[in-house]
Amino acid sequence: MHGGERPCTLEKPACKVGAEGVRPQGKRLYLSGKRTEPSSLRNGAQPGMRRAPAAENESAPNFCGQSLWWVLSAFVLCIGGKERMVEMITQVNNAVNGVVWGPFGLALLFCTGFWMSARTGFFQFRKMGYWLRHTIGAIFTNKDITAHTSKEDMAISQFQSMCTALAGTIGTGNIVGVATAIVSGGPGAIFWMWVMALLGMMTSFSENVLGVYFRRKNEKGEWSGGAMYYLTDGLGAKKGCKQLGKVLAVLFACFCILASFGIGNMSQINSIAGNMNAAFGVPTLVTGLCLMVVTALIVIGGLKRVAAVTEKLVPLMALFYIAGALIIVVLHAGNIPAAFAAIFKGAFNLNAAGGGALGYGISQTITWGFKRGAFSNEAGLGSAVMVNSASNVKEPVHQGMWGVFEVFADTIVVCTLTALVILTTGVVDLQSGAVLAGVQDNALVGQAFTAAFGNFGPKFIAVSILLFAYSTTLGWSHYGTKAVEYLFGTTGSRIYKVVFVCMTVVGATMKLGLAWDLSDTFNGLMMIPNLIGVLVLSGTVVDITRNYFDRRVKGKDIEPMWSAFLEYQKQEEAEAAAEEAELEKAANE
Repeated sequence: MHGGERPCTLEKPACKVGAEGVRPQGKRLYLSGKRTEPSSLRNGAQPGMRRAPAAENESAPNFCGQSLWWVLSAFVLCIGGKERMVEMITQVNNAVNGVVWGPFGLALLFCTGFWMSARTGFFQFRKMGYWLRHTIGAIFTNKDITAHTSKEDMAISQFQSMCTALAGTIGTGNIVGVATAIVSGGPGAIFWMWVMALLGMMTSFSENVLGVYFRRKNEKGEWSGGAMYYLTDGLGAKKGCKQLGKVLAVLFACFCILASFGIGNMSQINSIAGNMNAAFGVPTLVTGLCLMVVTALIVIGGLKRVAAVTEKLVPLMALFYIAGALIIVVLHAGNIPAAFAAIFKGAFNLNAAGGGALGYGISQTITWGFKRGAFSNEAGLGSAVMVNSASNVKEPVHQGMWGVFEVFADTIVVCTLTALVILTTGVVDLQSGAVLAGVQDNALVGQAFTAAFGNFGPKFIAVSILLFAYSTTLGWSHYGTKAVEYLFGTTGSRIYKVVFVCMTVVGATMKLGLAWDLSDTFNGLMMIPNLIGVLVLSGTVVDITRNYFDRRVKGKDIEPMWSAFLEYQKQEEAEAAAEEAELEKAANE
């Protein structure tokens, strides 16, 4: 993912961020958007209804008084209150950020991952061979995984949904975030990053299962799914929770939109522009204009065009970075045992002397490991589920297994390689994680690549950040689109895409400062309503998973659990019957 640093360039240090903001108000806020409502719900939940437009102000004097008050407030702000206002927002922002990305938020993420792991019998370990066979393994054995859908079918393939989800999660945090974890928490932070990822696999699994199960089609025939929908139709179906589900869904969508402009767009483009300028001397405005044109051609074309790009870009960027990292690790293979020893010893601060130092050291190591793990793979934030729900898959569990693989690829593979690059090249002290190379945190990986590749090292990192950061922008363009669609319908999503494209130039040429810090907190605030929904609906996840294995593994003849909506369930069953009949006919010919 993009992570908790400011946009990373080759010469600027990373900074901790925080954030809070105010949910935008409008006269018309639709809770469920302009989408086709299914006729019924199997579980009794009723689809969300639009909120009535806010009443117009009826009192002219009151309106005038309010206007005068805002004019006076604006005047005071202009003549001397601007700095104080910024300071106040910053303080609130840091306080809220300390909650969502502090002990409370990280504990909530950890407990949710552990709870879902326990409820599914630690599926990620017990069925590891099964989910690997049906995800990355199926790419080479099942053509349906990668086959593009027809022009009339608005869904995307399972492989495309995985690539688009990885596009949104694999970002600059996989490079800079790992370095920050090691410097701030020591090499042992990598161990706790793994722990968060291993538990986060089942959080991601649960999100995707719920996303597919509660998804619905919009007026264009596209699948729309995500936390907004399982909060409205899943949590909202529980006794006494109808309004709570709708409120949490609206909050999630608002936080997602705000985060998409900051972390999902401007910060990524700013990082690209800064690195291209430092490595190749390309003016930031030129980078911004070029990326704006390319983004317009891709994003305005809709999800199928975004997916068509990410299914080529993501494998390319992953192979490019992994190949470069593996070369460095192989060149320093003799240091690998010492690197792993530092990770495992540092995880429990075995080198510390004294009880106080031991306790504080372990606390810092765990905190930074959990934080970077959560930033890296986004499991629990509810973002990737919005694109995974657009897959042409029928089985929610199939898409859930792709969620497990996405976390595995992002953190266990890419972040681990980054950590080994740092720990085997001698740029940090293996005991404390202190920088030895005389460079800033965000330049550690670049320093390691420079040691192996010479002057090509910084250019390699600049290109890697270009690919990682831009792919994140493409992924988040879809997340924001779906959040806007939920609130305002498909018309609003078209306006959003235009604004999103224009913001790329802003991101490339401006210092983002507080705006970026705020977007980081909005990103974290998405987590709270999403995890509430996952925890409350954990029983539904277990039931769907059990139903899947009873049918697919044990061979029981029972009705599949594919959709919460009876209308979609019948459509899926009819399509499955037609496909089976076609296969039988082909086999008999």
